[in-house]
Parts: sequence; structure tokens; C-alpha cells
Amino acid sequence: MNSRLQICLYAISIFLCACNNQDSADVLKTPPFATLTDSINKFPSNTGLLLRRGELLSQNNKHELAYLDFKSAWEKEQTEEIAMAYISNLYLVNRPAEAMKLLEESVKKFPDNPEFRRRLSEAYIQTGRSSKAMEQYNTMIRNDSTNFEAWYEKGMLLAELKDTAGALFAFERSYSLQPLALNGIPLANLYAETKNAKALPICDELINRDSAGQSLDPVFIKGIFYSNTLQYKQAIEQFDDCIKKDWKFVDAYIEKGIVLYEIKNIDEALQTFKLAATISPRMPDAYYWQGRCFEAIGKREDAVDNYIRAYSLDRSFKEAKEHLDSLRKKR
Repeated sequence: MNSRLQICLYAISIFLCACNNQDSADVLKTPPFATLTDSINKFPSNTGLLLRRGELLSQNNKHELAYLDFKSAWEKEQTEEIAMAYISNLYLVNRPAEAMKLLEESVKKFPDNPEFRRRLSEAYIQTGRSSKAMEQYNTMIRNDSTNFEAWYEKGMLLAELKDTAGALFAFERSYSLQPLALNGIPLANLYAETKNAKALPICDELINRDSAGQSLDPVFIKGIFYSNTLQYKQAIEQFDDCIKKDWKFVDAYIEKGIVLYEIKNIDEALQTFKLAATISPRMPDAYYWQGRCFEAIGKREDAVDNYIRAYSLDRSFKEAKEHLDSLRKKR
């Protein structure tokens, strides 16, 4: 690049930067920011004013300008309130590395505030550092063994790591401390998946608390438990109840269809899976199970078409690919 062009581009960049700075200054001089800006100009060391303007800027989706206020406030005074607002802003302006660094600093600076550890744990999970996240949850629980949220978050992480026994223990502790749908649903779900009848009283308790009678998860989980324990009649009743409450709840159609398939009621199963595909046309399971039904009644071409559809919607759908390849070999 010749020197004249470099000089020209440099001049343009300076001009654009100046324009952006001028635009920012103009924004801060207009309502609803003007009054706070005047006060900040008079009292530049007042971090409370900077925090309030930063929050107001955020509420008006001016996150980059808010970043400057939060950063300035934090540099002047390091409090929990400023740290929390600054961390939230850093994620909004796509500065996750800075947010992580500030979270780690805040955990050390404010060890009695579990919110920083909780958010740091979430950040670790999002960046694939599960062991470091677990360290934070364990520290929170050591500091306060009655922190039901920490037990719940630990249970969610253990479930993700396929540690079913550990997850069950954590969810049980959380639910015993504060029985809510938040921790009751994953606990009941794990019980159902492990064919443990303890799923039923938890689901019934959650259903009884639902005064509106619209809660789907506990009813659905009861259906899963009955299906897993081969109590097919009771399973269908639960899935039908889900559908009655919400006809768009496609998972209930799929699970009901699977039960019907297992008891060899292929025609009704096929109709149920077709309904699921109508409600959710891009759900691979609806086509996979139609393929299984067509294969069971000897309609290979229809089965192939449905396996192709399922696999095209989800390229990781190994079972659909295996059935498709098997049928193609038999042609």
C-alpha cells in the first residue's frame, strides 16, 4: 500500500472515530440521559450516578455506551452492585473473556455473595470447564448446605455428565430443602428414567399444587414411568391427559405412539405418529416411528420414505440411518 493511501485511510479512521465520539456525546446530552450527564460532569467521582446512567442506557439498548459507564464506575469503586451490573453488561456487549475475569475477581473479593459463584459456574459450563463449575457448586454448598439452588445446579451438571446417582442425590437434597417444580421435575424425571416408583408421589404433589390444572410435565413424567415399567394402560392414560390439556404437546403423541407400537397396535400407533408429524412437521421422531410402523406391516417403500425424511431432518439420527440402510440392502 502506498504512503498516500495509508495517510488517507488513517485520516478517514480518525474522522469516523471523532464522529462516533460526537454521536455518543450528543446521545448523553439528550433526555432521558441529560440530567444524569450534567450531574456526572459536576460530580465525576460519584459512582452511583455512573451506575444509574449505565443502567438507564442499558434499558434503552445502548449497551456500548453503558459499558463505558460501568467500566468507569468499577475503576473508581469496586462494589458488589457495580460488579453485578458490569458483568451483565460485558455479556451484552460480547466480551465474555472480560466477564469471566471479572467474575473470578468478584468471587475472591466478595466470597459471601453466592451469586458470583453461581454465574461463574454457568460461565465455566458454557466454556466446557465442568470440573471448575463443580468446584464452585461444592464451595457454595460447603458455605451453606441449605442452598437449594446450588444443590439444584449441581444436580443439573451431574445429570449432564451422566452421573445419575450423583444427580439424584443432589436433586433429592434440593427438593427436601425447597420442594418446587424447578427441582421436583428433574428429580421425578430421573426417578422415572431409572424405573423408580418415587417418581409418582413427587408428580402427584406437583399436580396437586397446580390450581389451574394445566401442568404438563408431572403428568408426562408419570406416563414415562408407567411406560418404562411396562404398565402400558396407565401410560396411555397419562399421555392422553397431556394431549387433552394441550393438543400441541407433540412429545405426548410420540410417547403414546411408542406404547401403542410396543403392544402391537400398529394402526393406531401409525395414526398417532401422523398426528405428531402434522403438529410438528420438522420433528424427526414422528417420521422415524412412522417408518417403524410401515416396516412392521410390510410397506417397505413407505418405511424408506419416512426414514429418509427423519434422517434428512437430523443427520445424527443413527437409528433412522441404520433402518434405512437395512431396508435398502433387502431390495
